Amino acid sequence: MRILILGANGFIGSHLVERLLDATDWDVTAFDLNGDNLDAFASSRRFAFTKGDIFESDGWIDARVRDHDIVLPLVGVAKPAYYVTHPVRTFELDFEQNLKIVRMCVAHRKRVIFPSTSEVYGMSPDAELREDASPLTVGPISEMRWIYSASKQLMDRVIAAYGQEEGLRYTLFRPFNWIGPRLDTFEDADTGSARSITQFAHDALTHRRITLVNGGAQRRSFTYIDDGIDGLVAILKNEDGRAEGQIFNIGNPANNASIRDLAELLLDVMREFPAFRDAARETQLVDQPAAQFYGAGYADMQNRTPSIEKITNLLGWRPKVSLREAVRLTLSAMVPHD
Repeated sequence: MRILILGANGFIGSHLVERLLDATDWDVTAFDLNGDNLDAFASSRRFAFTKGDIFESDGWIDARVRDHDIVLPLVGVAKPAYYVTHPVRTFELDFEQNLKIVRMCVAHRKRVIFPSTSEVYGMSPDAELREDASPLTVGPISEMRWIYSASKQLMDRVIAAYGQEEGLRYTLFRPFNWIGPRLDTFEDADTGSARSITQFAHDALTHRRITLVNGGAQRRSFTYIDDGIDGLVAILKNEDGRAEGQIFNIGNPANNASIRDLAELLLDVMREFPAFRDAARETQLVDQPAAQFYGAGYADMQNRTPSIEKITNLLGWRPKVSLREAVRLTLSAMVPHD
């Protein structure tokens, strides 16, 4: 089988490339603006990387879509700090460019595996979020936070429509706060734009205070990247066609915790690493209003807990990694090596 991964250098893409080359005999073609997370795979005969910009490479991408069996368009913006301040670019990338790829898949009759997001549920009132039942509720237009959610939701709906009208083969997956090595860089964290666990680790290690937006009461279901990739590989394998035309939550409801809980756990686990111990002991937590941290246009949801009944029943997937172990594994990749 031949797999085309667009945005392969990112967090999910680079881990997926690694798993596919290690655990399958499939050929993997990767495309991204940069390839620094993919350098370790350059010598593999089953791996090819092309550097390029999705906005400028239609001809190359169309030819690759035609020649591959499955397409994963993983290019997108997934950081609240960015889509609050750059909403137009977020829409252009997350909707317009991905729609272009999906239409290529329709034209060439190729299977597409599309990354939706837990953000599509928005402020859904459901205590447990179900793929085919929970309402997708977002805030007013003035809250730019929701342009990412709305862009992804519209892509989900368009893909399903192409499935109904044109026979597009597809599966949508919704990651719930996947964490692990390569989630973000410390360069991102320098500007305050990294996601929570990377930002917290960076702030502690650079002797800054950890800032908890609105006190960190928001709860998320943190999922270790290896568990997430297990679910994604099960979708790719598609045994007996059970993933066809489906939407799957991929998250760990057992790891539901507040952002404050995550920060406190991270500092506790940091004390297990001699190189991080002093920084962890000295780090303080400080609360800050969201409007001050993100600026105008930000909104939030208080809790996101996925139902994983569907993916468990159809694909046999269950997460295995506890939150403490996920934090420890994420931190271990940050330990300096001589």
